[in-house]
Amino acid sequence: MESSFIQTTMALGLPSKKASSRNIAVERKNLLTVCRFSVKTLLEKYTAEPIDDSSEEFVNFAAILEHILSHRFKGPVSWFSTDGQRGFWDYIRIACSKVPNNCISSIENMENISTARAKGRAWIRLALMEKRLSEYIVTALRDTRTTRRFYDDGAILLREESSVLTGMLIGLSAIDFSFCLKGEGIDGKTPAVIDYTPYLKFTQSYDYLSEEEDRESVGGSSSEDSSPEHPYLPLLTDEESWYSKWRKMEQKFRIVYAQKGYLEELVRLRESQLKNLEAENKRLTQRLSEQGEQGLQEKHQLEGVILELQEQLHSYLSTEHLSAELSLSSESQRGEGKQDAEPWGPIGKDPTPSMLGLCGSLASIPSCKSLPSLKSNECLVSNSSETSPTGSPS
Repeated sequence: MESSFIQTTMALGLPSKKASSRNIAVERKNLLTVCRFSVKTLLEKYTAEPIDDSSEEFVNFAAILEHILSHRFKGPVSWFSTDGQRGFWDYIRIACSKVPNNCISSIENMENISTARAKGRAWIRLALMEKRLSEYIVTALRDTRTTRRFYDDGAILLREESSVLTGMLIGLSAIDFSFCLKGEGIDGKTPAVIDYTPYLKFTQSYDYLSEEEDRESVGGSSSEDSSPEHPYLPLLTDEESWYSKWRKMEQKFRIVYAQKGYLEELVRLRESQLKNLEAENKRLTQRLSEQGEQGLQEKHQLEGVILELQEQLHSYLSTEHLSAELSLSSESQRGEGKQDAEPWGPIGKDPTPSMLGLCGSLASIPSCKSLPSLKSNECLVSNSSETSPTGSPS
C-alpha cells in the first residue's frame, strides 16, 4: 500500500517539476515579448511632446518592467520586504549604488514615498527622465553575487535574456519623459496589471518566428481548408503579407532613427564639452606662457640690478683704495718736508736775511778784483776787522 502511494507520488512529482520549469520559461518569454512590443509602441507614439503618466502606453510599459524586475524575486532573507510587500527596490538600492551620480539617495529621502513598491516605481520614472534606465540595469546585472542573493533560479535577470532586455531599453533614451513623483501612479498599494490587448496587432509579424515559419503561415493561408497555426494570426493575402513586412521594416527604421537621433545629440554634447575643454586648455597654456615670459623678464631685470650693484661696489672699493693711497702719499710727503726743513727753518722764509747787507757790500767792491783774490787777500780781512764797525768802504 505504501509502495503504491510512493510510486504515485513520484509519478505525480516528476511532471510537476517539468511543468514548473515550462511555466517559468513561458513567463520569461511572454514578459520579454510584451516588453519589446511596449518599447515599440512608445517609440511610435513619441513626438516632440514628452511622455507622462497620462499615457496608457507608458503605464503599460511600467507595469511590464515591474513584472520583469519582480520575476522570481525572493528578497534578501525572506519572500517579503520590511513593509510586508514584495519589491525589487531592495535589490536596486544595493546593486545600483555603484552607478555614478545615482538617484538612490534622492528616492530614499522622499517623504511621500514609504513602501518598497512605491520607491521602485519612483525609481523607474526618475531613471527614464535621466535617460539612464539601461545603465542602471546593466550595472545591477554586473553584480552577479547580489543578483543571485535576491532572485531564484530561472529569473529573467539571471538568464541570458537579461542582455536582450537591456538592449531594448537603450532605445528609450531617445524619448523625453516628464513625471510627477507625487502622482497616483506611484501608489504602492495596488499591484501593477499588464494590458495585453494593445499588442495583439503585433501578432501578424512575430519577431521570434523564422522566415520559413512566416512563409509556411502565408502559404497555408492561401488554402481554404487549412487553419492558421496561431489562433490570433489572421488569414493573410499576398498584399497583406507585403504590407505587414513593410510595417515591420518601418517600425525598425523608426527605432533605429530614434536611436540615431539620440546618439547624434550625445555626440554634439560631447563635442561641445570637448570644445570647452580645448578653449580652457588654450587659455591656461597662454596664461602659462605669459607667466613664463614675465618671469624671464623679471629674471633679466634682477640680473641687471645685480650687475649694477656689483659695479657700484667695485667702484666704491677702488675709490676707497685710491683715497687711502693718496692719504698715505700725502702723509709721507709731509714727513719728508719736515725732515728737510729742520736745519734751515720753515719753508718759504729766507734762511739768511743778514746776507743782503753782505751782498750789497760785495757789490760795491771794484770790478777789477775777483772773488778769489778777495778770499786770498788776508789784508782785506784784517783791514776790515781792524776798521770800526761804523766805517764803510769808500
